[in-house]
Amino acid sequence: MTRSEENYIKAIYHLSKADKKAVATNTIAEQMQTKPSSVTDMLKRLSEKALINYIKYQGATLTDEGTKTALSIIRKHRLWEVFLVEKLHFSWDEVHVLAEQLEHIKSEKLVDRLDQHLGFPEFDPHGDPIPSKLGVFAETTKKLLHELAVKSRGRCVGVKDSSSTFLKFLDKIQIALGDEITVLDKEEFDGSMLIQIKERSFRISNQITTNLYIRMI
Repeated sequence: MTRSEENYIKAIYHLSKADKKAVATNTIAEQMQTKPSSVTDMLKRLSEKALINYIKYQGATLTDEGTKTALSIIRKHRLWEVFLVEKLHFSWDEVHVLAEQLEHIKSEKLVDRLDQHLGFPEFDPHGDPIPSKLGVFAETTKKLLHELAVKSRGRCVGVKDSSSTFLKFLDKIQIALGDEITVLDKEEFDGSMLIQIKERSFRISNQITTNLYIRMI
């Protein structure tokens, strides 16, 4: 497969995961930042390779082989993110773009060795689950911070918004994965929260509370 074909397969996987329906050509075009006509040509090519089911005017769904391919790409991407953060000490806002390049490496032996070297991690630096070689995701129960009641306590396990700007802002206000967060107060008017991390108490906006995943402890 070409790099472009792999990018389309991964995009269809993520887009179809949201509503379990066929993904429209225009939706894919918006995601890939290209023309619908170019998407149509690619979908026909992927359909010929039995990686997707494509019906004109209805959209595309992944076949079993297409899903297997998508999970393999996602596994490589998230393993490389772990490697870049843990071993090369990149910050979590830098690794996505680099992993986008590394995910296209073909060697399964290399990826398996990488997985073993990292200790078979189940989550990437942003808290997203890493599929195993068999395509199985680790189970985790998590809530968005804004769903927690006052006096609740949990551990930050991921972010909904993984954009570089948001991650840099979290670094600036010193919120990181693994931090234990206690909700001290919740403002009904604007959804802001007073939280405590270690000995530090501070208020955060609703925009932050709706983008932090928490596992209750």
